[in-house]
Amino acid sequence: MRKLAALVWAGMAVIIPAATFLALPRIPPLRTLPEPAAAIGSRFSHTPITFKRREIGPPVRLHPIITNVQIVDFDDDGRADILACDARRQCVILSQQSTAGVWSERILAEDLPAPAHATLVDLDQDGDRDLVVSLLGDLLPNDGVIGQLIWLEQTADGFKRHVLLNDVRRVADCQAGDLDGDGDIDLAVAVFGYARGQVLWLENMGDGRFLDHELLSAAGTIHVPLADYDDDGDLDIAAIVSQDDEELWAFENLGKGEFRARRLWYTINFNLGSAGLIRDDLDGDGDTDLILPVGDNLEVAHSFPQAFHGCLWFENASDWNFTPHRIADFGGTYAAAVGDIDADGDRDVVLVSMFNNWDERRNASVVWLENDGVQQFRTWQVDTQPTHRVTVAVGDIDGDGRSDILTGGLHLVGPFDRLGRLTAWFNTGRTPTE
Repeated sequence: MRKLAALVWAGMAVIIPAATFLALPRIPPLRTLPEPAAAIGSRFSHTPITFKRREIGPPVRLHPIITNVQIVDFDDDGRADILACDARRQCVILSQQSTAGVWSERILAEDLPAPAHATLVDLDQDGDRDLVVSLLGDLLPNDGVIGQLIWLEQTADGFKRHVLLNDVRRVADCQAGDLDGDGDIDLAVAVFGYARGQVLWLENMGDGRFLDHELLSAAGTIHVPLADYDDDGDLDIAAIVSQDDEELWAFENLGKGEFRARRLWYTINFNLGSAGLIRDDLDGDGDTDLILPVGDNLEVAHSFPQAFHGCLWFENASDWNFTPHRIADFGGTYAAAVGDIDADGDRDVVLVSMFNNWDERRNASVVWLENDGVQQFRTWQVDTQPTHRVTVAVGDIDGDGRSDILTGGLHLVGPFDRLGRLTAWFNTGRTPTE
């Protein structure tokens, strides 16, 4: 009897796997993902706005690795400056223009391992501009405790360095505001990590000391934009999580340093590739919406445009309901910025791609989404090069009253024939019609 039972089990051990192998192709999948295609969200009609492309700063000699760009007025002289994180040179740089429009570049701080973002804020409230720099520690996947948050205090002798946080994994973003209502500046922090990550808020204890509080334990937190999302008079925190799960979170400020976690949205498409999160009142109705670019393929050896790449707008419908709208299909989308590109009074969106199909030289690297006033968007192609755009900002760089576009390039993978470090497109207005 025992021999018979053993033979039966042995037979099942062979038959069941074999039957499963034969049956699997006939079993309908629970869900399907779109197949790659060369033309998916890759090229569009040429923009009716004329842009003049220009590289800002020294000539490109090595493969650039710019992780963040911002258009700011750093010295309050009325002219736009460019603040950028350069991970290749491990520094934060400031590019400024003279009255004649000549650009010069200086390093504000160096020896910063993989800076991801520099937050411009008067952290000690002494009347000058400080910087809080988020450090990944390593651009490549790493789950070690190598992240840091550095406060660069502006003094008469330059920037004095303080370590605010150094016992965490890779830090991707920091945003500043009074989160507990006590009159000083607190910080929200996105700890991206790799297999482990966090959303933190740092309580300002005075004298440059901060106490960290965990709001969420989740790998792959990218950005933590602050705003009064529920219109109750205090600052809330939003966060996009992208590593294991693709989730949009909010942390409702209940007052006195207490927060309620709310998951606003998620998707079962774990390949979506959330690449960042920005806040803006895109529909002009007085509340704050969220814009999510999707298309990060950095973990894939041979990335390719996918049908689900592009941009989502989460419309604030009040009471912590955010309605998702897909406003663009664009292969390999990595960053978004908002501004009035065509000067018609509404909010347009600029997207850049890091992972388009660059072997096809007609594919777009920069596009803008024209808002028709009722949040229907048409995608216009601005340029096809340089490739591998990873960060974007919109603002009036040259002081002519028009919204220009600034991008940064992160050239980790090829092709390497269309490099760009800090690249600007100066808006010269609508193209005349014949």
